[in-house]
Amino acid sequence: MKNLANFFFEAGMLKRTPRTGFQFLGSGAESVAEHIFRATLIGYSLARLDGGVDVGRVLALCLFHDIPEARTGDLNYVNKKYVQVDEERAVDDLARTLPFGDDYRGLLAEFAAGETPEARIAHDADQLEMILALKEYKDLGNRYADEWYPFAVRRLRTESAKRLAETIWATDSTRWWFDENSDWWVRGRK
Repeated sequence: MKNLANFFFEAGMLKRTPRTGFQFLGSGAESVAEHIFRATLIGYSLARLDGGVDVGRVLALCLFHDIPEARTGDLNYVNKKYVQVDEERAVDDLARTLPFGDDYRGLLAEFAAGETPEARIAHDADQLEMILALKEYKDLGNRYADEWYPFAVRRLRTESAKRLAETIWATDSTRWWFDENSDWWVRGRK
């Protein structure tokens, strides 16, 4: 039980581990935990749309894909040009302490290989989460988001993710809650 408690504390570090790419965008901030949460929701949605994949496997891949960053930190694309991280060692060190260590190790290997339909969907969920963040920052005036978007789209592997990315980019991220045809905004009730 002690190892599980330690694992949960380690996972909690992801709430305080920043995604570092936003420093190059010039605006925005997000923790790895926040990223994982929305990527998992996206993964679930894509898996359900697909209909032929193991939804639970997609969820597990999404939940665990960035857990090593509690030990390694988040490296953006610029960092990765210069810094070598021993993610395999980080994965193995944690896996040795978990009662499901082999499953954990297998999930990370499957995600990295990207060969199964579930791994491709989880990968796309990871990328779509960043596309959503880019769109949010674009809608708030960050002109650099337009430059990043085409590269993120090129990393997508499934047709449904590519279609969803187009829809995301065409949708105003600030309007999901606002119904201008409602008297709510005048009277505070329907």
